[in-house]
Amino acid sequence: QVQLVESGGDLVQVGGSLRLSCVVSGSFRSIGIMAWYRQAPGSQREFIGRIERSGTTNYADSVRGRFTISRDDAKNTMNLQMDSLKPEDTAVYYCNADVSNLRSNLQNYWGQGTQVTVSS
Repeated sequence: QVQLVESGGDLVQVGGSLRLSCVVSGSFRSIGIMAWYRQAPGSQREFIGRIERSGTTNYADSVRGRFTISRDDAKNTMNLQMDSLKPEDTAVYYCNADVSNLRSNLQNYWGQGTQVTVSS
């Protein structure tokens, strides 16, 4: 069974930085597009950015220039470097990935989320 586990969420001051990680574990053939989403209380889940196997990234306007997504396929890991954090970045952050299973069927998975709180 494939699992995505996020880590790194914390309480941080405005203007600070935080680095989140997402590790994919289990039995699978390969990982395709990986993405980060977030959900603030009372709001819908919001797309933050994604990274392709090639390393190509794209970001939501709200985080472009402040957040950076990277991946290490040797470690089945995706990272989210968050700089210049603002109170409105406070949310639960979720990892999402397209994973090809051992039969080469592509399935989409979500992690359980990690809390990021930006304090002013």
